[in-house]
Amino acid sequence: MDDLYREVIIEHYKNPSYRGKLDPHDIAFADNNPLCGDHIEINLRLDENGNVKEALFDGHGCAISQASADLLMESIIGKPLEEVKQLKKDDILEMLGIDLGPVRLKCALLSLKVLKAGVYGLGEASDELVE
Repeated sequence: MDDLYREVIIEHYKNPSYRGKLDPHDIAFADNNPLCGDHIEINLRLDENGNVKEALFDGHGCAISQASADLLMESIIGKPLEEVKQLKKDDILEMLGIDLGPVRLKCALLSLKVLKAGVYGLGEASDELVE
């Protein structure tokens, strides 16, 4: 089963469906993983009801950070911001479907940390956002 999930990660890394930048956008935030240099920027466009209409990410890094960002963007389209705010670490891990050590966990959670900092309108991203 892990092989299937690894294939999904590689596919989202090599052929992301949600890579790019939105201009104009309603929400944008970017941050780095200082441990490995991964970088993620997220742009969201909302509809008149406050639901995510479009979601794109840009950045660079390892397969896990980039694939998790692509999977995350795919999962939030159509959702209200209040639901996006409720996403947790386990949601990302379920999307990826493989066990990760502490260093790779930071890679996988970078996009969620960036997303939540942007949605909450914070000036700085924090690891506490993904617990």
